[in-house]
Amino acid sequence: MPALTNQVAIVTGASSGIGLATARLFAHEGAQVVAAARRSAELDDLVATIARAGGVAIRLTGDVREEAFAAALVATAVREFGGLDVAFNNAGALGEMGATADVSLAGWRDTLETNLTSAFLAAKHQIPAMTARGGGSIIFTSSFVGYTVGLPGMAAYAASKAGIIGLTQALAAELGPLKIRVNALLPGGTDTPMARDMNHTPESWAFVEHLHALKRIARPEEQAQSALYLASAMSSFTTGTALLADGGVSINRS
Repeated sequence: MPALTNQVAIVTGASSGIGLATARLFAHEGAQVVAAARRSAELDDLVATIARAGGVAIRLTGDVREEAFAAALVATAVREFGGLDVAFNNAGALGEMGATADVSLAGWRDTLETNLTSAFLAAKHQIPAMTARGGGSIIFTSSFVGYTVGLPGMAAYAASKAGIIGLTQALAAELGPLKIRVNALLPGGTDTPMARDMNHTPESWAFVEHLHALKRIARPEEQAQSALYLASAMSSFTTGTALLADGGVSINRS
């Protein structure tokens, strides 16, 4: 039986990269998917692709920084599919990068709102719906940056992603009695548009590959498999975890 049969799942950041791959995989594994992002054309393509493969998905366009959008995603899942079982809160951004002394306050705040405050808002509205279903799985996308590795010029990003791990742990302790599991996925270098923006020359791409023990960059579909593990009963006794799917970048020194 597919791993998410009869489950309802929200996936944010679903228009590209890890979110796109995960929405497709969740649908393949039997979930009814509410796909969210800011770009409507890409979401339309995703929903059509899932439908052609025999899956079920709808889309909602909006900004994860807005509480009204977090509420609307949950309301859509409940109205269209009857409830909510899984939420992959994956949307995020690199934000303003550069020497910390040169980072603007506006850039700092926008990065934290996009990556961390959005995670809080998502969970705030997902918890009651999952409680009504008797449990569920909340997953956040964090990063090895700010957790096992420090990189220069990424203070806002690192702080926001480290904050997600603290949020994950607090929510896991709070929601365990309600049978809601909460975990964070920490991808390593993955072939996404964001990664291509950061490493836009063959030399920089090769450098990043070499940082990993596996000496390569992940495919988004590989990260989706880790998200599926956290979403499904395969991880039924796993909560409060920062799951590294980082190709060994955290331990590599060669």
